[in-house]
Amino acid sequence: MKLTKKEVLHVAKLAKLSLSPSEISTFEKQLSDVVNYVSELGEVDTKDVEPTSQTTGLTNVFREDGEGGESISSEKALSGTEKIHNNYFVVPQVITKEK
Repeated sequence: MKLTKKEVLHVAKLAKLSLSPSEISTFEKQLSDVVNYVSELGEVDTKDVEPTSQTTGLTNVFREDGEGGESISSEKALSGTEKIHNNYFVVPQVITKEK
């Protein structure tokens, strides 16, 4: 399957990317190769393969708590600042809404 220029532009729009004409040409080939590879994977016989979400066999790996592992109080944590609201640090806004 070969993706069209229109399909590449649609994917770029979804990813909020601006592409030059040469990039469009490059991505037509590269994205087509990816789609073809994924379709090949669909042809693999997996009916006798057990589904898995991970392969290491490890589950719930946690470290042991050491001595002095107690949490500090909110009051002590917030004691170094005067900028507090509802028992949280007040920090400058870093995410803004785009118009």
